[in-house]
Amino acid sequence: MLRQGLDIRIGQTLSMTPQLQQAIRLLQLSSIELQEEIQQALEENPLLQLAEDSGLTNDEPLTERSPNAEHSTDSTESLGDNDLSELGEVDTPSNMDSDIPEDLNLDATWDDVYDTSIGSNHDGDSDNQAFLENQGSSSEDLQEHLLWQITLSQLSEIDKRIAVTIVQSLDEAGYLCESVEDILESLIDELPIELDDVEMVLKYIQHLDPLGVGARDLRECMLIQLYKQPTNELQKLAVILVEKHLDLLEKRDYKEIQKRLKINQDTFEAMITLLRTLQPKPGNAFSANTTDYITPDVFVHKIRNAWVVSLNQRVTPELQINQMYADMIGQVKNSTDSHYLKNNLQQARWLIRSLESRNSTILNVAKAIVERQSAFMQYGEQAMKPLILRDIAEELEMHESTISRVTTNKYMYTPRGIFEFKYFFSSQLDTDTGSSCSSTAIRAMLKQLIAKEDARSPLSDSSLTQLLKDQGINVARRTVTKYREAMSIPSSHERKGLVTT
Repeated sequence: MLRQGLDIRIGQTLSMTPQLQQAIRLLQLSSIELQEEIQQALEENPLLQLAEDSGLTNDEPLTERSPNAEHSTDSTESLGDNDLSELGEVDTPSNMDSDIPEDLNLDATWDDVYDTSIGSNHDGDSDNQAFLENQGSSSEDLQEHLLWQITLSQLSEIDKRIAVTIVQSLDEAGYLCESVEDILESLIDELPIELDDVEMVLKYIQHLDPLGVGARDLRECMLIQLYKQPTNELQKLAVILVEKHLDLLEKRDYKEIQKRLKINQDTFEAMITLLRTLQPKPGNAFSANTTDYITPDVFVHKIRNAWVVSLNQRVTPELQINQMYADMIGQVKNSTDSHYLKNNLQQARWLIRSLESRNSTILNVAKAIVERQSAFMQYGEQAMKPLILRDIAEELEMHESTISRVTTNKYMYTPRGIFEFKYFFSSQLDTDTGSSCSSTAIRAMLKQLIAKEDARSPLSDSSLTQLLKDQGINVARRTVTKYREAMSIPSSHERKGLVTT
């Protein structure tokens, strides 16, 4: 039996206003994503333009500024401030008129509330979009390089057709993914060829540049390159090692290799040096993957014995309202046009305020990090201090989730290189002196100790643990092992014998 009635419940919910959604979404963007967002807004909103003193026009792409550029944002609002509610100060249509709550929890699940993807593909002036293109893409990939050589070769038209099919069957590393039988089967209906014809063309391709491309496994790839080496005793030993004992080499069983080849340590090291000149993945030199260039969000310079942090203004150039269109709002009589202009004016003001908030928040977080890690700026990794998100959040009176967003995909230009904000956060370990040491500093110490070790007698993890203890740092051996593996440093057994001559 159904019963009707009224039920009153009291609860708190977080209202995600459009202004707040935009402010936090911009805070999460990387510099490249933000440039795309600004460029799209400039193209779509006639009420928005670059500030006149920026020296740019809407037709110019947003590019990276030189490291000596400085921009002060001390007068702007921080995302954690209550003044963020001013984003809603402009009169808007009823569906957009809302205030941002003062007590704001930024730990909302944005995937369920707002689409955080960046922009969308749209037609536009190709010149304006040029700055969005990654300039690190390879000018020529592996297939293009091989096809160019095949085109210039003296192969017959049939052999060239076979060669093209083989090249199309290579993976990014340059290895042949299909069997010669499968390649023959795919061509036999078109060409009067046999298996020997495919094998012959494959051997031809394997000796093109890069040498070893088209190999079917690592052994074949290395042998192709070895046979091109000058014939001498060392080359012959390397061929035997690859042909018969490659499994021992993969296991790094160096003593057994020396035993089977009946060679001494010096000869073994010389042979290893020869093998290290080979390219196990010849296609990697022509990888089609683009190179990611990092644009720093802030710059750190030492001026008069003080570390000064400044924003990279070219990441977020100064925007302003197009006053000519703004003045037209009160003059336009057509309600549709009036609504269009008012709506775009609101959007432009929201974006400007959100960018100011983003800049202020990033700058404040960067300043707090530099203040805590000034020793790193001066002396390097070994002087890194322990730091967690909560430390910065408490200092700036922000939520940890806000600090997390700010430190993700944001980069800092320092005298010691460009680092992501997150790099400066690490856990702490206690020392005998009662102070603490960051895990980053311990990694740096381990790297230094290993770099100075005797290559013929590498330091074990236990030895490294003892050396750290001698410096007053108590750390477990398993922790040393974890840090060493995180830095991709082989174990002492694996480092032994691999001496570069």
